[in-house]
Amino acid sequence: MNADQVLQAMAKALPGADVEVRVEYRDSALTRFANSFIHQNVAEQTTTLGVRANHAGRTVSVTTTTVDLESLAERTKAALAVAPLDPAWPGLTAPSPLVAESVVDDATANATPDERASIVRDFVEAAKGLETAGYCRSAHWTGSYRSTAGQSLDAAATDAAFDGIARLNGADAVARRASARLSDVDGTAMGERVAASVRSLADPVELEPGRYEVVLMPEATADILHALAMYSFNGRFFADGRSFAEPGATQFDSSISIVDDPFFAGRPYDPEGTPRTRLTLVDKGVTKAIAHDRRTAAQAGVASTGHSLGEEGVFGPMPLNPAFLPGTGSVDDMVANVERGLLVTDFWYTRVLDPKTLVITGLTRNGVWLIENGKVVRAVRNLRFTQGYAQALAPGQVLAVGSEVVPQPNRRDLVNSAPVALRLASWNFTGGASG
Repeated sequence: MNADQVLQAMAKALPGADVEVRVEYRDSALTRFANSFIHQNVAEQTTTLGVRANHAGRTVSVTTTTVDLESLAERTKAALAVAPLDPAWPGLTAPSPLVAESVVDDATANATPDERASIVRDFVEAAKGLETAGYCRSAHWTGSYRSTAGQSLDAAATDAAFDGIARLNGADAVARRASARLSDVDGTAMGERVAASVRSLADPVELEPGRYEVVLMPEATADILHALAMYSFNGRFFADGRSFAEPGATQFDSSISIVDDPFFAGRPYDPEGTPRTRLTLVDKGVTKAIAHDRRTAAQAGVASTGHSLGEEGVFGPMPLNPAFLPGTGSVDDMVANVERGLLVTDFWYTRVLDPKTLVITGLTRNGVWLIENGKVVRAVRNLRFTQGYAQALAPGQVLAVGSEVVPQPNRRDLVNSAPVALRLASWNFTGGASG
């Protein structure tokens, strides 16, 4: 399917209209395993055509996976005739080149089931007889954007991900990794890590609720990044007054810097044809920017940052690849400096109680340990928490930032993240996992 041909057909059917066309092809494959055996290999090749048109003050979007230009043009024309007026239409993106190319790794684009199975085998063998489960994914995306405003972009990207657990006597340990290159996914290293973790989870103790100093592993801090992306640096939430973010204000500890970086495992332009760049969201504790699409940018009187989700603003623009910039600490050093606290692997079932203050409730998962006098002394049963994520990263609350960035697979919508381990002064645990 040729984007130029589609645009030509749509412009002919809708004279005088603003029209943009997106043609995207995704070739993805997934290898799943459970009970330490691969049980599924699936592959999908999907071509998606998206058209957005504005004419006589009305806007419509149409998405399809079939190729019938005459029918598509008629559907779009008919929809425009009955669409509501759209006074906030921001216009089309002006012609502008890509800032940079995303990573396209040929080995990942052409990865075979055998190659993914090899990573799974390494993980299973490194777990040394433990029950394991998870997936290994590889994908290749190509996209073209054309518009009647003259914007013309073509790009490609690859991505790979692994998510695996090991289980022993009802306890689980996890390891996750994402990258633009499948070769970065080390099954052996992740298998060794989960095996060591799960064997240390025997005989967990109940712990009294309360505030504890914590060392959070990257799997846990990924949830913090995702929440910040969805509810705080989201242009629609900001416009509606539902975000705590205040550009120019010192809202985080000076050790915290956060960027949105589409080039580690993302796409170089958004569905509105706006080239993406590395966007600094927080710089040494100071909130610097909000993610915008064309609508929220026009409302705020700024330029789009290239964060449209292509959904006519249903949810709002958000950072798709948020990352903590690394510090200098190691997990071992963080633990060694904790008098009494908790080492937490992962959060799950997290839900937002108040997006304005970013208060979240959720559970720990896949490993929690008590730290006393700088040493991990024993496993702890899972805990429920209710915690303001922004509050936990506020000035004076961040005691150390890890030096290792560990890219994580998407867990919500389109978000991939690059978190680090964090040592935080206080985290509010409100009870056991059962309540």
